[in-house]
Parts: sequence; structure tokens; C-alpha cells
Amino acid sequence: MTEAAPFLPPTTQEVVFLLLGAVAVGSALLVVTTKQLVHAALWLVLCFGALAGGYLVLTAEFVAWVQVLIYVGAVVVLLLFGIMLTRAPIGRSADLDSGNRVVAAVVALATAAVLVTVVIDGFRTAYAPLKPGEGAAGELGASVFSTWVLPFEALSVLLLAALIGAIVLSRTDIRGAPPSAGEAGGDPAPAEGPGGP
Repeated sequence: MTEAAPFLPPTTQEVVFLLLGAVAVGSALLVVTTKQLVHAALWLVLCFGALAGGYLVLTAEFVAWVQVLIYVGAVVVLLLFGIMLTRAPIGRSADLDSGNRVVAAVVALATAAVLVTVVIDGFRTAYAPLKPGEGAAGELGASVFSTWVLPFEALSVLLLAALIGAIVLSRTDIRGAPPSAGEAGGDPAPAEGPGGP
């Protein structure tokens, strides 16, 4: 990165990037505020698409297509299939509102303020010129498996743990068996013989 001039007029790429960022933020807010589950999934598609567009503007073509193929083409489709197969409520549902909107808004604004402050303080005068080809698969693969190999493997272990946890939570045959009649009502009384008292 190089030192930037005190003020530069925004370029077309920067304007498009800001517009895509506004679309991503707006659709993300609609994902968490809508009361219709299918609409939330569709707004998520728009959010992921705006992120892919931002990657394209930053000349990261490979990351953009991975975003479209994996997140838009697989994750959201899987979410929609899960909604349909589990017979979740399709229309407006009051169960999607937890009643903690004020707390969630405060936490979200505080987190956003911290992130924006850190990024601005760290990269206030930094300028990274966009060069075509730096977002190709070869460049990213060399960077991931050389500089970022340890965080990459740590993330893989984290995703594996999340997958195992989801399997354990979704299976019903590995939970504790219900108590039998004898265990539920205590030990049964001994049967009296034919010559009882």
C-alpha cells in the first residue's frame, strides 16, 4: 500500500463499490427484520450478490464467483429446501421476532462503530491500487497456503466442529432413551404367591 493524497475525487469504481455496499447493508437489515422466512432467504440472496459485485470491483474475480456458486447457488438453495421440507411457516410469522430488537440494535451499532473506527485508524492514509489479475485463483491459492495457512486450517477445524454439532443436535436416535414403566413408577411390588397371606 502507498500513501494516498489528502483528497482525491471518487472514481467510478469507488462509487460503484459504495452503492454495492449500501445494497448489501440494506438487504442484510431486511434479512434480520422481516417476519417472513422465505423473504429473509431472498434478501440474503441479494446481500450475497452485492458482496460478489464488490469482489468484482476489487478485481477479485475468483472470490466473486465462489461467492455466487457456493453461497447464492448452494447455501441459500439449501436454506429454501430446508424451509420447504420441514414445513416451516411460509407466510408472516410472529415467532420470528424475539422481542430483543433494542438490545440487538445497540449491540450491532456498537460492533459497527468499533469495526469502522479500527479500519479508519489503521488504513486512514493507505491506498491500494487495483491491478487486474491479482484476484485470480493462482494468486489467492499461493497466498492462502503460504501466508494464511494456519488461520485457514483453524477455520476448517471450526467448521468441522460446527458440522458435528449440527448432526448431533438433529439426530434423535442418540439421545437418552425414555425411562421404562418400571423406572418411571418405581420398582413394582413383588407378586404374591398362591399361598399368600
